[in-house]
Amino acid sequence: MTSQSQGIQQLLQAEKRAKDKLEEAKKRKGKRLKQAKEEAMAEIDHYRLQREKEFRHKQTNVMGSQGNLSAKIEEQTTETIRTLTGSYHKNVEGVLKKLLNTIYDISPEIHPNFRYDI
Repeated sequence: MTSQSQGIQQLLQAEKRAKDKLEEAKKRKGKRLKQAKEEAMAEIDHYRLQREKEFRHKQTNVMGSQGNLSAKIEEQTTETIRTLTGSYHKNVEGVLKKLLNTIYDISPEIHPNFRYDI
């Protein structure tokens, strides 16, 4: 009987060792999955940063030239406004005199299409 109980004890111990190994394997698998997920996230972040850097570089190339154009347009607009203001101040009096002369100098005439029928 003792040999049977020793055999049962050995089987129980073997079963316990197998269960322990299985638990260890599950823990290792969980750790490895977590590590793989972290590595994947790091790789994704690295790729995202690289693509954003490339995008910013291209955007700077395109927008940089637009920024210069914007400054040139602003300068041209200011110059045009300055020119038009000067022209206005120079010609306003003459235009007003012509307008007032046209209004005040009325010469009454009969319209060419007017017919007086008796």
